[in-house]
Amino acid sequence: MDAPSFATPAESGFDADRLIAIDALVRERYLDSGKLPNAQLLIARDGRIAHFSHQGPAREDGATVDDGSIFRIASMTKPVTSIVFMQLVEEGRVALDTPVHHVLPEFRGLGVYDGGGGGVPFVTRPTDTPMRMIDLLRHTSGLTYSFQNRGNIDAAYRAGRIESWHGHLDLNGFIAALGKLPLEFSPGTAWNYSVSTDVLGAVIERITGMPLDQAFETRVFGPLGMRDTGFWVPQDKIDRLTDCYTFAQGARVMHDPGAKSAWSQRPTLLSGGGGLVSTALDYHRFCTMLLNGGALDGVRIIGRKTLDLMVMNHLPGGADLSSMSRSLFSETQNAGTGFGLGFAVNMDVAKSMIPGSVGEFYWGGMFSTAFFVDPVERITMIFMTQLSPSGLYPIRRELKTMIYSALV
Repeated sequence: MDAPSFATPAESGFDADRLIAIDALVRERYLDSGKLPNAQLLIARDGRIAHFSHQGPAREDGATVDDGSIFRIASMTKPVTSIVFMQLVEEGRVALDTPVHHVLPEFRGLGVYDGGGGGVPFVTRPTDTPMRMIDLLRHTSGLTYSFQNRGNIDAAYRAGRIESWHGHLDLNGFIAALGKLPLEFSPGTAWNYSVSTDVLGAVIERITGMPLDQAFETRVFGPLGMRDTGFWVPQDKIDRLTDCYTFAQGARVMHDPGAKSAWSQRPTLLSGGGGLVSTALDYHRFCTMLLNGGALDGVRIIGRKTLDLMVMNHLPGGADLSSMSRSLFSETQNAGTGFGLGFAVNMDVAKSMIPGSVGEFYWGGMFSTAFFVDPVERITMIFMTQLSPSGLYPIRRELKTMIYSALV
């Protein structure tokens, strides 16, 4: 693996003082106030790192985060899963319009919720169209998340603990449990943030015949040299895993201590939707591969035209999320934002009301981590911290605004 390439802000086309001002805002607004435990920001242009800052302790009363700190990246797992699935498309082993039940027969005959639940048998009606692989990639499948807390379907997810990574279900059991519950809507008719990408992980396992962690290592992590990325942290690296917090009853409280983390052991359920840990430098390699059209250091991960297809808006009728989303939670601004095959896509900068570029793609995770790739300005960004929920503070919007304001 090649060492990371660095450039001065001036060489990268940034104003150095304005980049430093980003760290000052994060420190004064979020760290000194105790809102966030720490912050790590990596900004690169053309793959060369122009700014890489570390602030705050990795663990309570511990050393400051550094370039070896490991973070739970949650839904930043989703683009990795989507890339691996699209590799299988390139190999002719599956297609975007393949009905999901052709690979996961447990999903054959899934119906749409039409009443019942809460101890009363569910009433269902047939779907207008079958769920297809594209619906999993763009979150139009009709599936949901248990934390949406909106109705009887997500309540059934919670009751069955079907999303528990260290629970009673592996990926096959997870699929079997989902196959017994109705969909919230007919596939392709709405957008809802959901376990769709976890289902995509099961599709990858069935097609490759490999456990998901092995498929990721063989197809992405090994070739890219992402040595610190995986579904759990081995004992010889556990001292590098940061503490993780959540916001409860008006205060920041410990959610998962690094020294005694749930991520220190292999999970029963490998979550392609949110299970990975990584470092900023590892994810920088992943983002640089995307910026380069699917290749890095002479290794091609995905075809250039396949990646072009992934970062187009695939919402039906060219809609944006503000018109299609039923989700109470997301990792993105809805106005002017479309959704591709594993990424949110900036369709209309004016509607987003944040500086950016048409065609920029991005996502984030529930512990407030985030990334974006701008193919127009050739910028990539990775932000790491560890606090849920991710929508508590507008820090992603502030970071993005200040990064673009630093361009000269």
